[in-house]
Amino acid sequence: MSRLRILGAMRAGSNTNPHPYRARLPCSSLAAVRYTRAVEPAEYDLMDAAEERMWWYRALHARVTDALARPPGPPGTVLDAGCGTGGLLRRMAVLGRPLAGLDFNPKAALRAAAKSGAATAAGDANRLPFAPGAFAALTSCDVLCHRAVDPPAALAEFHRVLVPGGTLVLNLPAYDWLHSAHDARVHNSRRFTAGGARALVAAAGFAAIEARYWNALLLPLMVLQRKVLKSDAAHDSSDVAPFPPWLDATLHGVTAAERALARLGLRYPAGGSILVVATRP
Repeated sequence: MSRLRILGAMRAGSNTNPHPYRARLPCSSLAAVRYTRAVEPAEYDLMDAAEERMWWYRALHARVTDALARPPGPPGTVLDAGCGTGGLLRRMAVLGRPLAGLDFNPKAALRAAAKSGAATAAGDANRLPFAPGAFAALTSCDVLCHRAVDPPAALAEFHRVLVPGGTLVLNLPAYDWLHSAHDARVHNSRRFTAGGARALVAAAGFAAIEARYWNALLLPLMVLQRKVLKSDAAHDSSDVAPFPPWLDATLHGVTAAERALARLGLRYPAGGSILVVATRP
């Protein structure tokens, strides 16, 4: 059996649990309704199999760990809200910080614990089962775009569970006009612009907000695949799939070059994704 530790389903203010975020899996009727709108189980299987090697996940995880290393903020636990099957949690072990994860799908949370060794919970991003100020940093990748998530409510919860000075790192898909069959498959109902994301995060009370496009060099290929060729539209396919090794290496090399240029200060006017980094005052 894995090292799974189930993090809380108890809200702030309860003193019946001596641990700040350890309790039971949620089982309310509301949770059951929302579960019907969650990510397809097959997509979790694809994610679990691909996230250690696929170029997209490697590029995303590198960006997130870079962001957490750059403004270290206060010491303490990092929560990955929407952790899926735990690939990012496993990658963030290089930070040398305590890690925790949350996913709406209980089976995904179990997989994440087994893969990363982090403490995990099943829960709702709109109503996090953690005490105020429980975490020093929070990451959430491609979660606010999900149709079951209310972005203002989730961001208010992210603000609540972070300590003052805590770091927020979000990854968001860019541009509604890039919506594709993959978005439909994973129940994404919205995509963002950098300006819109910045305003949304500011309205939730965060400060020192950076919202920058990335996956910029590959954006023309995304447009070609999704809007011109529409190669995924006919068979409801997922973008998460094995790539030939040479192609995977090439695509990852492009993202690595882009990441190196960004470290030198280059900013991109457009991209397939948006990385948001902010501070909880």
